[in-house]
Amino acid sequence: MEMLKAFYIHLTVYIFVNMLLLAINLLTNPEIWWFLYPLGGWGVGLFIHGLTTFASGFGSDWESRKIKEYMEKDKKKY
Repeated sequence: MEMLKAFYIHLTVYIFVNMLLLAINLLTNPEIWWFLYPLGGWGVGLFIHGLTTFASGFGSDWESRKIKEYMEKDKKKY
């Protein structure tokens, strides 16, 4: 669960920082789109982070772990 949380934090920071870089790029030099370089480089890192996060969660016992997780959440409600 911590890995998933870390991935979503990484994704959120990626989106906001790259939106800021796009704004800076458009305000300073809109003819050259330099913001695409950090967007792409960091995007590769984010993609790898996503693969390691989600691939580790889909092992052979993934379905049984998910069922147990939902059952535990359901118990907490009542």
